[in-house]
Amino acid sequence: MKCRLADVDLEYDVSGASRSPTLLLVHGFPHDRTLWAPQMHALSGTYQCVAVDLRGFGESSSAPPYSMDQYADDLAALLDAIGVERAVVAGLSMGGYIAFSMWRRHARRVQGFVLVDTRAGADTDMVRARRTEMLALVRAGGVSALPVRLSAAQLGASTRARQPELESAVLAMARRASEGGVLGALEAMMARPDSTNTLATITVPTLIVVGDEDILAPPVEAEQIHGLVPGSRLDVIHGAGTLSNMERPAAFNAVVSAFAATICDTAQTH
Repeated sequence: MKCRLADVDLEYDVSGASRSPTLLLVHGFPHDRTLWAPQMHALSGTYQCVAVDLRGFGESSSAPPYSMDQYADDLAALLDAIGVERAVVAGLSMGGYIAFSMWRRHARRVQGFVLVDTRAGADTDMVRARRTEMLALVRAGGVSALPVRLSAAQLGASTRARQPELESAVLAMARRASEGGVLGALEAMMARPDSTNTLATITVPTLIVVGDEDILAPPVEAEQIHGLVPGSRLDVIHGAGTLSNMERPAAFNAVVSAFAATICDTAQTH
């Protein structure tokens, strides 16, 4: 489905009953809403699942500006358009960075968080250098120049050994992105603020999920978030990397489904 905003068209899918808590599924870089295919059906009995292509990715149109705040504003506008007052925001990797911006800018719209294989801190010098290299590659050769090693790094060693087809699926998502979307997202991630101080201000139920083989946002990052978000829960998915929702979907879906009880209990006490 298409949502027409002031300066961009966002494509999104919905599954599940509107009376259930809404789970807003926010993909990472350089993905699109198909990242969440294993959740759209499996979690539709527990949540109303909404998976969206961020501006510049998948089937959404590409238009500047690109920033974590702009992505967050887009998501709030999408919730307005589909008549959802509050949602559980599930953000993977870059989607987690956007989730932190959602809290700073649109806290009243957030019913809970599922923070997946993400980190709160700003880019290190090493990560910034890697993104700068990718910027140069894409500017010179387009999206097809994105390094294949990017998709490999996002998958755990167990997945690469047992499910090699997932590497092709991840690469295909990257190839569907627009050049402007990829460049804009890289620059936005490099410019994003350190969200560490935001964590202690989070007052909604929060689930943190991390793959034990994640080398990009390793479990130590998840443990830091868990230690700073009051009352949060941490679940480790064994045999998975950054894309734990795709790599071990049954395990991922089980913990996110169970988290719905926390959301419902909290809603009943307010």
